[in-house]
Amino acid sequence: MHYRNYFFSALLFLVISGFTNNDRAKINPIVKRWLVSQNSSLNVNGSTNVNRFTCVIPACPGKDTLTVNLDKSDQPVGLTGRIGLPVSSFDCHLSAMTRQLRETLKEKQFPALYIRFLTLSRLPQITDVPTQVNGLVEIEIAGVTRRFEISYQLNRDRQQVIHLKGTHMVNFSDFNLKPPTKLGGMIKTKDALNVDFQLNITELL
Repeated sequence: MHYRNYFFSALLFLVISGFTNNDRAKINPIVKRWLVSQNSSLNVNGSTNVNRFTCVIPACPGKDTLTVNLDKSDQPVGLTGRIGLPVSSFDCHLSAMTRQLRETLKEKQFPALYIRFLTLSRLPQITDVPTQVNGLVEIEIAGVTRRFEISYQLNRDRQQVIHLKGTHMVNFSDFNLKPPTKLGGMIKTKDALNVDFQLNITELL
């Protein structure tokens, strides 16, 4: 009888300990914080009925942080935070086109566009070899927010800088904007844009 009581007590202890450890893992997931460097950039590639163009924001403010929540029991991985990019930083390499794009994006009313990060499909082992992952983001332009699934490449260089490259097709019309025109409508910008961004990230201790 004494042996049986001891056996059941030990079994009960193991069961309770297992639940407690699982609860702690859920309550205290591993959290990493990433600082977005100033030399991060965003490119917008588009075309007109005449030619192609590229507009660039060559640098970020460098104060934005992203938070990665690594809870192994959950998929996808939580990735929170946002970067704000001044519309006034857009450079289309032609002053007239730069001015038109800023006007189209309603710079005076909405001086910044935002990319909010929501999730990653997974967080692979980050090495010098680029790895493909997907993730959800929200892009806010001219006060309108849309959610997209982005394809990323993720890798780390010898200086331990993490590079997160993302690309996605969006439309002016997604954000209730009309593509700019020139010469009385003779040159028309197409609705579709290819947005590429590269975030250079350092991990905060």
